[in-house]
Amino acid sequence: MLDGFSLDQLRTFIAAAEAGSFSAAGRKLGRAQSVISQTIANLEGQIGLALFERTGRVPVLTERGRSLLADARDVADSIDAFKVRAKGLQAGLEPELSLVADVLFPMPVLTAAARAFAEAFPSVPLRLQVEALGAVAEPVLEGRCRLGMFVSLPLLPPGLVKEPLLRVKLLMVAAPTHPLAAEAAPIPMEILARHTQLVLSDRSRLSEGREYGVFSPRTWRLSDLGAKHAFLLAGLGWGGMPLSAVERDLAAGTLVPLRIAGGPEAAMLEMPVYAIYRADAPPGPAGRWMIDHIKGYETAAAASDEAGTNAPDKACSMSDCVSATP
Repeated sequence: MLDGFSLDQLRTFIAAAEAGSFSAAGRKLGRAQSVISQTIANLEGQIGLALFERTGRVPVLTERGRSLLADARDVADSIDAFKVRAKGLQAGLEPELSLVADVLFPMPVLTAAARAFAEAFPSVPLRLQVEALGAVAEPVLEGRCRLGMFVSLPLLPPGLVKEPLLRVKLLMVAAPTHPLAAEAAPIPMEILARHTQLVLSDRSRLSEGREYGVFSPRTWRLSDLGAKHAFLLAGLGWGGMPLSAVERDLAAGTLVPLRIAGGPEAAMLEMPVYAIYRADAPPGPAGRWMIDHIKGYETAAAASDEAGTNAPDKACSMSDCVSATP
């Protein structure tokens, strides 16, 4: 008999428990009180348990009824989510959004976008991985990720489409106790070459063996940006970091910026970030929403720069790590 009860019976049970009476549940569901009473009685008969105590003026949940109410709500919520997901798939919505982000992508922007995505697409799971260099393009090219956020480097393989997203600020830094922190700017290449540069390891066949932003023959290779950050704070070398990852350290003085000879006039370097996807597998509604939403941070930051004021709410916390396109 336990297999015979229906979703309608569970919803009626939930409505009666939340409304406080069978008559109130009937008004909520647009049914007669007698129908509500009979539906719940049928459910109680099928499960072999009394859900309500009916000795008083209004029915009151039994202890077992209170225990089963949470399960009934879970079942109803799951069915609702199933319906939303099925409707989205029917309309072309992706079953999940698989995304790979460059390790240099500003995490405040990514976390804010993910929070907004969860609200806009509650039925679409987000699968995220963070990589560097060619390891961002590789899973997109191989079809393991639908969408990538790729810092502009001269290695984008054919078959991928790119759209500009925003620009990130990068800079060379070292601990204040590091010898380079005492050097007058701009620091010549021959002096940089005397000190160990901390460099992110390349985990991709696409960019294997290529060097980007490496100025010293003495390098330590690290596969994680967090490890690189910790090594920089410990004074174990110098290297480039996204501003979003070190702005608190710069404010606290635990890291200092380095300006190198032959680099940009300022210590800060700006690099474009692109959304990338396969030409034969463009993003669906969820992926397109994510691209357009992140582009909005750039637009808001640009408007803030032009107005000379703080950016709107959506971008005010990102303005230090997202710059306007020149």
